Amino acid sequence: MGIFRNLNQQEIKTLKLHLFYSGIEGIAAGALLLTEFIFIKSLKGSNVQLAFLFQFSMVVFLFAMVANEILRRYPNRKVLLRSIAIASKLPLVALAFFPGVSHNQGLPAIYHTIFLAIFLLYFVSKIAVIPSINQYLKGNYRHENFGRLFGYSVSVQKVAMLLSTFTAGLLLDLNPNSYRVFYPLVGVLAIISIFQLTKIKFIHTAEAVNTPLWKSLQLSFRRVFFILKTNKAFRHLELGFMIYGFAWMSTHAVITIFYERALHLNYSSVAFYKNAFNLIAIAFLPFFGRFIGKRDPRRFGIITFGSLLLFILFTALTEYYNGHFELYGIKIYYMLLVAVFFNGLFMGSMPILWGIGSSYFCQPNQAADYQSVHLFLTGVRALFAPIIGIKLYEWFGFSLTYATGIVLLVFAILLMIYSEKRFPKTS
Repeated sequence: MGIFRNLNQQEIKTLKLHLFYSGIEGIAAGALLLTEFIFIKSLKGSNVQLAFLFQFSMVVFLFAMVANEILRRYPNRKVLLRSIAIASKLPLVALAFFPGVSHNQGLPAIYHTIFLAIFLLYFVSKIAVIPSINQYLKGNYRHENFGRLFGYSVSVQKVAMLLSTFTAGLLLDLNPNSYRVFYPLVGVLAIISIFQLTKIKFIHTAEAVNTPLWKSLQLSFRRVFFILKTNKAFRHLELGFMIYGFAWMSTHAVITIFYERALHLNYSSVAFYKNAFNLIAIAFLPFFGRFIGKRDPRRFGIITFGSLLLFILFTALTEYYNGHFELYGIKIYYMLLVAVFFNGLFMGSMPILWGIGSSYFCQPNQAADYQSVHLFLTGVRALFAPIIGIKLYEWFGFSLTYATGIVLLVFAILLMIYSEKRFPKTS
């Protein structure tokens, strides 16, 4: 087959396991795209609880440095990751035993709390699995093949996401209780995917660390503050991320509420819009990958932050210019189609900027420390931004919440322009 051409046997074996893992992860991620909408539409959760649900997927990065220290010290990475997979993914099976919901009646408050706890556990695994994936792959893919093979896995994951989101949307429109079937299945498949990932050859020698864990973490935090203090260009990038992050996180859950309460979308319609922006993201990923390789990440950030600004703007305009038509039960708003295009640009550029932007400002041997700073600050902003966004909506409505996000993004863009001009990175 073409994708296996010029690969050695270890690369072929690793790629097969990696593709299987990516496919299963895509199925899980596709179903999870509708989680917040399920919670607000079918389970009738509160606005603040919805903010917590979104918050959980990001706030876990506060503990990224703790997880990194544990991973360094634990002797058997395979056993650790498989144990984390079982502990974090298996609780999804409990959703099979939730009582049914009707069109107008959700679930009692106790089930909302259990639902949130299950998904908090689910997201905890990210802080161990995400850094481990690159370690598994780097030891088995040759450098000249790494990008190409990783690209195959991303493509498989995105296709699986599209199919999963579409299927989940149809099932939920047929029966709002169908989440009790596919989420337990997602939990089991997610465990299987981690078991398959850990079959990849990986030699890990636990570091003989005499420093207590708490002391190592103290040193890690000192490095965080030292890096931010001494590297002005990187500090500006992270400040831009903080401002952008508040804008995105404060409007994300509110837009979910907007889809349900202002536009009255069904599950198939939400799945349509989420698939649409994913298709646009896939189309632009190769271009953005080449672009960031030749440009300062701060200039790339202007494109990313600007795309999010226009997504929020056109979403807000849908409330006032709500022309639409229906096609096979899907409500297609003209303004929302424009918004989705810019969301696709945002979703195509942000993962690249978020993933590798920090490494532009450091030496190769400093990349882990700089990424730790980046992940930690992601968790910090996740502590506050979603709740602030929900409260702005409850106090002032959709328009002012969106306007606040837009103003913040303008400041983030201006900061990137100022930083690149005053503190150019030439080496």
